[in-house]
Order: sequence, then C-alpha cells, then structure tokens
Amino acid sequence: MRSLRAVIVFFQQFLNAHLAEACTTLAVGRKASADGSVLLSHSNDFEGNGDARLCFIPAADYSPGSWRPIYWDKEDYPRFVGHDRGSCYTPAPGEKPSEPIGVIPQVNHTYAYYEAQYGIMNEHGLGIGETTCSGVFATDAVSRGGKALLSIDSLTRIAMERTRTARSAVQLIGRLAEAYGFYGAGSFEGSAESLMIGDPQEVYIFHILPDPSGTSAIWAAQRVLDDHVAVAANMFIIREIDFTDPINFLYSSSVHTVAQAKGWWRPGCSLDFTATYSDGEYAQKFYSGRRVWGAYWKFGITSLPENYTDLRHDAVYPVTAKPPTQIKVRDLFAIHRYYYEGTKYDMTKGLAAGPWGDPDRFMTTSHTVAGNWERSIGIYRTTTAHVVQVRNVGQGSVLWFGPHASASTCFIPLSAPSTGVPPPYGVADPKAFSRQSAYWAHRAVFNVAKIKYSYAMKDVRALQAGLEDEGEALVAQLDVLSPQLDNIALNQAYSRHAERVHQSFLALPDKFLEKYADGWFQDLSPIGYPDWWLRAVGYQSGPPPPPKQPDPGMHASVLSDKQLHSNCSDAVVQQCVHDCSAEGFARCATGCTRACNMLPPMLMV
Repeated sequence: MRSLRAVIVFFQQFLNAHLAEACTTLAVGRKASADGSVLLSHSNDFEGNGDARLCFIPAADYSPGSWRPIYWDKEDYPRFVGHDRGSCYTPAPGEKPSEPIGVIPQVNHTYAYYEAQYGIMNEHGLGIGETTCSGVFATDAVSRGGKALLSIDSLTRIAMERTRTARSAVQLIGRLAEAYGFYGAGSFEGSAESLMIGDPQEVYIFHILPDPSGTSAIWAAQRVLDDHVAVAANMFIIREIDFTDPINFLYSSSVHTVAQAKGWWRPGCSLDFTATYSDGEYAQKFYSGRRVWGAYWKFGITSLPENYTDLRHDAVYPVTAKPPTQIKVRDLFAIHRYYYEGTKYDMTKGLAAGPWGDPDRFMTTSHTVAGNWERSIGIYRTTTAHVVQVRNVGQGSVLWFGPHASASTCFIPLSAPSTGVPPPYGVADPKAFSRQSAYWAHRAVFNVAKIKYSYAMKDVRALQAGLEDEGEALVAQLDVLSPQLDNIALNQAYSRHAERVHQSFLALPDKFLEKYADGWFQDLSPIGYPDWWLRAVGYQSGPPPPPKQPDPGMHASVLSDKQLHSNCSDAVVQQCVHDCSAEGFARCATGCTRACNMLPPMLMV
C-alpha cells in the first residue's frame, strides 16, 4: 500500500512539474492608477512547447444561422491551424488544419482583437488576463471522453469577439460555460481558471470550474474597488460572496446548489468561494501565496503575513487592497520581473544563485533528493507576458506585450485601433531558432546573459529602460495625433518601434560574448569570483601551493653529504657560474661555490 501511495505522489509531482501552466495576474482599479486607466496583466508561465505568437483576429460579419466552431485547446505550438482566425494561423505546407469539436450559434458581427494563448484586448479596449487554478471538480472536453465543450481559451476569445464591457464579458463567459460545459486545460492542477477582466471603468476577478456533472460550470466574479489592486497566482482568491450586492458580485446559481448538495454550505450562512471550491495550492506550499505576498509587497503593501498553514482555508491575504501610492504601467512590468529582491526570499542571493546572482531555478530531475525551489513571479519559463492599459482617452486601450521571460523581454505597445502585429512578433516556433522572431531574440538574450548574469542584466535593464521609455513616448505622441491617423499609419508607427526593439535585442547576445566571454571583461581584466562564493564552495580547501624550493644559498646543514658533494662537482659549479648574469655576478659566483665551502675536508677531493 505504501509503495502504491509513493507511485501516486510521484505521478502527481511529475504532472505538477511538467504540465503546469502557472501564471500570475494583476489588476489595478482606475482610481489606483497614476493615469486613471484600469490596468491588468498576465504572464503565461508555460512549460515545454508553448506558443508565444501574438496574433490579430480581424472583425467579421456572418449571415443569420451561422455556427461558430469550437476547437480543443491543446495549449502548445501551434495552438491552432486553419483559416477561421486570420492570417496568423494559415496552414503551412504539410500542416493539417485543426478540427472542431463542436459548434455554438454565431453572432452577426464579431469584433477585432489580439490574442496569444488567450484573448487579450479587443478593438473596444476590453482586456483580459488569465491564471490556471486548482479546483475540487474536473472534467474533460467532448473530444477527450468528457461532455464539456468550452475551455477558458475559447471563452476568452468569444468574449473578445462579442463584448465591449467587463461586466458583459463576465456574464457571457458564465452563461456559455453553464450552457455548454466548462473543462480545464487538462493538467493535473488545471481543472479551474481565474481571469482579470477589465474595461475603462472597472475590472473584475472571475473564477470558474466544472460542476460535478461535467456538463456545466460553477463561477463567481468580484469587482475590484476602484482605488484597489488585486493579485491572483494559480489559486482562487474570492472569499465570502455577498449575495445581496449585485453590483460587486456576480455568480452562477450552482455556487449555492452544489455547495448545499455536498453539505458544504447551508442557507443563511456565509460562503467562502475559495475555501469551498479551490483545491488549494499545487506543487508546494507558498507556490501561490509567496507570489501574492510578493506582488502586494511591490505594490507597497508591506504589512501582510508571510506565513500560513493552508492558504485554501487561511484567508491571510485580502481579495483586494489599497496601495499607498498610485500605480503606473511600468510598475506592473517590474512586478512581473520580480524575484523578491530586497526581501529575505531574494532569489538573487545564496549559493543556488551562483556567483553571478542568477535567480532562476530550472526544473529538477532527481528522484532521490526531495525538496522544492521558491516560486518567483519572474520565471524562466514564461512564454509571453502582457499588460493592458484599459482607457478611453487618445487611441483608447494600449496592449503592452513581451515575448519570453519578463526579466529579459521588452514590452512593446499596440493600441486598440491597430489592426496588425509587427512581423517579428508573429514568429515563435519554440523548436526552431529564427532571427526573424522577437521571441527568439529575447530567449537568446535571457540564456546568453547567464554566463555572467549580474553583469549582463545591467546591460539588459539599461536597454529595456531606454526602449520602454521610447514606447511610452510613442504612445503619448500617437494619442495626440490619433484623430488624424488611420489604422495603417498606427500599424506602421508601432511596427517601426517593434522592429527597433527586435533588432536591439537581437544584437545583445553578441555583445555579451564580446564583453564577458571566458571569464574576462572586454578589456581583458579578469572578472574573478566574489569572496563569499569562494568560501561557500570550499575554495580554501583546494589543492595547496607547490612545495617551496630551497634557496640556492641556503645553509648546507640541511643537505646531506652526498648532496653537498654533488653540488660541489666541477661540472655543477662551472654551469652555475656560466648561468650567472653580469649584474650581481660576483655574489652569484660566490654562491656557486658555497656548497664546496661547507664540505668536510675529507670530502673535498
């Protein structure tokens, strides 16, 4: 029995390690932001074969009675192949188009939008960010033996196509999931989902999981107060639902009925959505909680507890909180690049970070050494990250998009009226390096920087700061000019900036090699190692210095008679004198005969 349990535990750990799509999402109410925008974000912390392409889906019109195809979302590259969603997915030679697993009625008109793994921002400025969560119920898609038709991937895209406001998006996603069934992404921990959904006026936290029958869904949404921020990181965060407050809470009737049927809730009592329907943190304790704590810390909310027993039942972190200062777009960039620097969990410190302060902890393969790495917000396996600056001024909402790990990416802007993707951002095959790919440019920077991380990342951050400054300046300029600009002009302006970013980062790995290769600076001075690291790895216990050679003029008492006799031979003395230089010759020559002077008289033959 114990061996079977060990197998189950190992299998769960394997799935946690290899199938996780462990994302972090942030939300900022409009009165908590510096410019009055609603802000929301998402890092798609995929593992393995993630699809990092940014794609533009054009608006479309349909005749009455049309059907919208629904596809199984495998969540790796390529995520879709076909002609249904724009030129981004046009089949390459030899590629087989994706096959629908079902259909739903189509609407007469669908809005244009940007998507990566999920819908991101549509032409009306609606924005979405996603994080996979654990749930107490799970099911499969209709094409995989289950009865559910819709995943969060499809639901976010449909919301982009059909809605203009956050509230209507919440209601549409919930209604469709109840009607057609909801399934998680298919991983051990991914049976449930959470979204941040925002428009220029408000932003909602949305949670969803399958119902016990596998044919419907359980969902709830809570409005983020206008002067508050929120953080969700692979775990539900909505706690007690106020069923008497329809402005700030939306939910399915199944929230009540399922909990009551299971004996988890009684009418008249409060209902904690997370305690009831979450399955807690996965992978390890603090996997979600540390990121929530860390993001709030970066928001300036530093009084929250660091420890707890069980995050599912211990409501140690608020659903939302008011930051002490107003939040800027680039504050969200910084949070997604955060490795807990400046706290006791700083992952740039300690032996695991190596001599160059590398905070990334790659997946381990040991089956004999038990343990876990700290889970940071910034992480090496991010496929894409984005921030949506949801607003109704200037050009409208702005998408800030960065491929690969946030630490070494550069967020580029695109506005809601834009109608295209800069070419380097539509190329991202994770198994085929390409210099035409922004994803690969940033991936190369990230990996080559590790030869001297603490040094190279100063160069990365300087380049990021300069180019992101330029991006903000470009947005401000186009906000002023937007009444005179058409979509083509916007596309061209943003594409020029994106290409500058792409080319700048494409050149950076070569500069790292020139500057830091083989343990030397470019000026050929050695970099060396920090003293603390040398002590930690036992440098002092390495091989000792070579034995000290005796002084040619040392006292003869330390030499044997045989050695003295050998050193006094005519050939040795003659060679010794011959080797003396002109400078100091007399002293050297005298030294050559010193051994002879030390010999007992009977040996001087």
